[in-house]
Amino acid sequence: MPHHTPLIATIVAGLSVAFVLGALAQRLKISPIAGYLLAGILVGPFTPGFVAHAGIANELAEIGVILLMFGVGLHFSLRDLLSVRTIAVPGAVVQIAAATLMGMGLSWLMGWGLFAGVVFGLSLSVASTVVLLRALQGHDIVQTHRGRIAVGWLIVEDLAMVLALVLLPVFAEMVSGAGQGGSILKPLLMTFAKVIGFLALMLVVGRRVIPWVLQWVVGTGSRELFRLAVLAIALGVAFGAALAFDVSFALGAFFAGMILGETSLSRRAAEETLPLRDAFAVLFFVSVGMLFNPAIIVTQPLALLAAVAIIILGKSLAAYAIVRVFGYTRETGLTVAASLAQIGEFSFILAGLGASLQVLPTEARDVVLASAMLSILANPFLFAWVAGRQKEHDPERGPILPVDVAKDHIILVGYGRVGSMVAADLQRKGKAFAIIEDQDDMAQKAEDDGMLVVKGNALEARTLVAARIATASKLLIAIPAGLEGGAILQHARILRPDLPVIARAHSAGEVEHLEHLGVDHVVMGERETANRMLQLSATLAPAGNAG
Repeated sequence: MPHHTPLIATIVAGLSVAFVLGALAQRLKISPIAGYLLAGILVGPFTPGFVAHAGIANELAEIGVILLMFGVGLHFSLRDLLSVRTIAVPGAVVQIAAATLMGMGLSWLMGWGLFAGVVFGLSLSVASTVVLLRALQGHDIVQTHRGRIAVGWLIVEDLAMVLALVLLPVFAEMVSGAGQGGSILKPLLMTFAKVIGFLALMLVVGRRVIPWVLQWVVGTGSRELFRLAVLAIALGVAFGAALAFDVSFALGAFFAGMILGETSLSRRAAEETLPLRDAFAVLFFVSVGMLFNPAIIVTQPLALLAAVAIIILGKSLAAYAIVRVFGYTRETGLTVAASLAQIGEFSFILAGLGASLQVLPTEARDVVLASAMLSILANPFLFAWVAGRQKEHDPERGPILPVDVAKDHIILVGYGRVGSMVAADLQRKGKAFAIIEDQDDMAQKAEDDGMLVVKGNALEARTLVAARIATASKLLIAIPAGLEGGAILQHARILRPDLPVIARAHSAGEVEHLEHLGVDHVVMGERETANRMLQLSATLAPAGNAG
């Protein structure tokens, strides 16, 4: 029997090559996404050597989309979504229309036809879920107001593409002469009914069942069962939504996460799904790279260049103009514009369906796939440029500490279970300190508790500067991830080489890693618990000897 299967071979090859090239990209100070995309080209069908299974890679990538949207939903609430509806709904509709018109113009110039131009334009209009969220998370702005606008915009785009996928076969029949005008109304009404039915089911039934199930699992005391329950809910709701209601996997997973996010278990659920989320997100970029045929650069160079220009320049300018017309700031306009300056998974599906229905030429489909690859490759650089033009202090990230308060203060990273106890003790003792927290709910809780909070990621220099690291007396890293704690230490030591640091670890390996990096003191929960139990044991008299 063979010693491997297409599934195993695809996972092993995709992750292994992505790791090597991603590490090389990181070493060269560029986004690891570039390495992941190149890995996909190397294991794809258009380059010599090993060829991974494209169908399996695409399905694995879909799991990444589900888990990513579920994670975003955990930090969203229905109130957050409704708060941006006045800009997200009209903005997405107008931007889709603008991009579609630009695509139709290019299609006319290429001689592809009017209906092909509509399909081509729609394919260029919708942003990739994974790329958009990776960009927002990489710059810690998912939980800001402009981040919520971008995500709300993305949800509206997803709904529009679901509608387009339902109606495309109907319009294709009409164009070929096999269908009738009246046949549009039925699928249109059916689509709206299914979407409304799904939303109603999630809001009425899901809000009761999902929290109840997880609360029961927590009562069992099994961490393994809790992790399994979270994954089953994320994947099960997404698959069930697609199967029963014809909505996208991403949309179903988002609403499942949003409902779970209203419970006290949201943070733990996010932590449990993070490793799988990251791994499958990498496979998404590998699958995109596998679709890229370098020959398109030679056979359709002008069409490809024009399509990329529509995606990166046309869509961005349209989105920026819409946001500014609605009275939002330049920073918000730039963030939304950069977020949408790429295309991805829905574009592949729409272009593929158009080609299978013979309404979109194969060369147009290839241009969509190639322009998606190039736009995804360029997006991290565009986002980095936009971030560089933002103000040094972002008012949505929390205050820069006043000078008179921030002398010899303590910087505490993280306001979770451990960080909140440390902060409470420092507060009782009257110590001057500031908390760095990148989770919006935890930051809000700290502020409600009367703490001084700098919202942002401690891996970013501007967040550490905002916390006045130059005049701090100590840095306490209370987050549970030892590897991330080590990275925070390295960034902090660049700004303050002499700053004393105390960090938290979960294992002997993490302790060794942190000590190797130069952490002054490492606290491992299990070790401290064992030491305390031994101390208490020594003070207790043996049974029967109490007198």
